[in-house]
Amino acid sequence: MDNGFMDFISNYLDLIFHVDQFLTAWVQSHGELTYGLLFLIIFIETGLVFMPFLPGDSLLFIIGALCSAELLSPVPSLLVCLSAAILGDQLNYTIGRNFGKHLLHPPFSRWIKLQALQRSEVFFEKWGSLAIILARFMPFVRTFAPFVAGISKMNRMTFTAFNAIGGMIWVIGVGLMGYLLGEIPWVKSHIQAVVLILILGPGLLAIWGMLKSQGNRRP
Repeated sequence: MDNGFMDFISNYLDLIFHVDQFLTAWVQSHGELTYGLLFLIIFIETGLVFMPFLPGDSLLFIIGALCSAELLSPVPSLLVCLSAAILGDQLNYTIGRNFGKHLLHPPFSRWIKLQALQRSEVFFEKWGSLAIILARFMPFVRTFAPFVAGISKMNRMTFTAFNAIGGMIWVIGVGLMGYLLGEIPWVKSHIQAVVLILILGPGLLAIWGMLKSQGNRRP
């Protein structure tokens, strides 16, 4: 297998499961350029329907912890993450509204996880507009919810309002949790376990909720 591809996979897994080490090293090496990296990661994860596998909750938690340790500045970090989260969802909604039905067919459909899309559709049907807020805390669903909203032609003003509210609750909530807990000795010494919980926990809850919903629908 190509060495370049293997290096990419290795770097990606390092980012996902060691986001604290990755981000700390990046801050120390690149300084204020880190804010550009943060914007890019969050914007891509929320804005491109075929990129739902980038870190979200764990990244925000680590950003909060680094702000608490004074490696990052709280205000710029907050503004960067908020703008990326809101603008990313707006882009995703726009893509779904204008091109969504075309992207569900070959050759584009190979890049979209149809099972995750179906979970998002079920979630959206159950919760309506509120799904835009709730989905912020659910990996994969977070990326597909605005896309589904666009496909279903949800009113843009309604989507924008729920998008902004959801983005603020998500960024401030998870980031503040990292800020307050990140410097606690036990959390610092078990940060890898915390990151793993933030990666797997919401996803497992989403799967459990979907299975429960499907079970309730059966006669």
